Amino acid sequence: MPRPFVVAIILLGVVALAGTVDRGAAQDRRVPASPADIRLSYAPIVQRVQPAVVNVYAAKVVQNRNPLLDDPIFRRFFGVPGQQPEQMQRSLGSGVMVDPSGLVVTNNHVIEGADQVKVSLSDKREFEAEIVLKDSRTDLAVLRLKDSREKFPTLDFANSDELQVGDVVLAIGNPFGVGQTVTHGIISALARTQVGITDYQFFIQTDAAINPGNSGGALVDMTGRLAGVNTAIFSRSGGSQGIGFAIPANMVRVVVASAKNGGKAVKRPWLGARLQAVTPEIAETLGLRLPSGALVANVVANSPAARAGLKLSDLIVAIDSQAVDDPNAFDYRFATRPLGGTSQIDVQRAGRAIRLTVPLETAPDTGRNEIVLTTRSPFQGAKIANISPAVADELHLDVDTEGVVVTDLGNDTTAANVGFQKGDIITAVNNQKITKTSDLERATRESARLWRITVVRGGQQINVTLGG
Repeated sequence: MPRPFVVAIILLGVVALAGTVDRGAAQDRRVPASPADIRLSYAPIVQRVQPAVVNVYAAKVVQNRNPLLDDPIFRRFFGVPGQQPEQMQRSLGSGVMVDPSGLVVTNNHVIEGADQVKVSLSDKREFEAEIVLKDSRTDLAVLRLKDSREKFPTLDFANSDELQVGDVVLAIGNPFGVGQTVTHGIISALARTQVGITDYQFFIQTDAAINPGNSGGALVDMTGRLAGVNTAIFSRSGGSQGIGFAIPANMVRVVVASAKNGGKAVKRPWLGARLQAVTPEIAETLGLRLPSGALVANVVANSPAARAGLKLSDLIVAIDSQAVDDPNAFDYRFATRPLGGTSQIDVQRAGRAIRLTVPLETAPDTGRNEIVLTTRSPFQGAKIANISPAVADELHLDVDTEGVVVTDLGNDTTAANVGFQKGDIITAVNNQKITKTSDLERATRESARLWRITVVRGGQQINVTLGG
């Protein structure tokens, strides 16, 4: 299935628009009781929210790559210059002001690789922006407006766990660059975990009309608080077909908090256990009525999971009294817990219910030794790292995996053009075993006519032979 087009929306719960809204009050959900109810307007909420919703413009310089320029004979006889022409590539998205000092949250894919980022406010003023933090695992990024000496309107965070299917929602963004636009719909599903967009699969689904250009917009509840940030739509045509996906505010809050604290990367709790989904066959074997929960398939020695007493074949059914339907749901719930405390995990073990206390700690990152390979070789331009617990957690690998892993690839580098991918594990080069980054760095310094490389991708070993 092709990757969904990426967009963003703003969610808005059904509200009684007359009078002052009590932010602390529980939501009063009801169907319209009279024609007068149907004529109620969303305008007061929109007017309050719009100043905090912004447009994000990103630009980067790319080279027009002509494959004929790689042929020295063609260049010699036809006199084609070696310098390839440059072109400015632009992207458009939306964002939400989350701090009065000028802090904006948007989607990472909107600003990925950008050389220049601008933010346009609802009053048409434009500001240059710097990228404070990027988090590809959630597809979120935080920007800060430059040279701003005023307090900007913001949206407060809501508890996105309080949203319910059927709540009315508003989508506010800049679709197709036509200008700020508002549409409405309902929340059509919660806790979507099979979307395949980011590492943390736990999305709010809505049928509000959203389109390319809305990426990074806000989800707003009935009190005007931020309930989430949308990141994609499912579409076969490129336009809205009534299925959009939003990142819940409880995850957005974690990323924004890291940026406010001066972090360049988001720090999250590490469990130290590999989980797998419960299939109907597994459920039948375990005597479960429903195929639900997260089954423990592996526990890392001396990890928080191991110290808490989690064991192989334990079935995790809840975390802090919130039900866990599958591993994606657990990953989301666990990742949004604050570091330094503990979480209570309910498990089923051999038919018995057990509650375990897990410390909320980051994964150890000693020995990562991340480097970029620059020597002329098939690996030129690849960033590689040793597989520390932190790297294994980021890339969904087992901690005891042998080899070194590709953590990033520069645009239009030799490694990218050869076909290496992020997450590839290099285990051998020219019959030399690779166990750490220094091994691979040393191997790339040796000239060779042929490169025999062993790669593990998606659990499958691939043997590749490349010309030098």
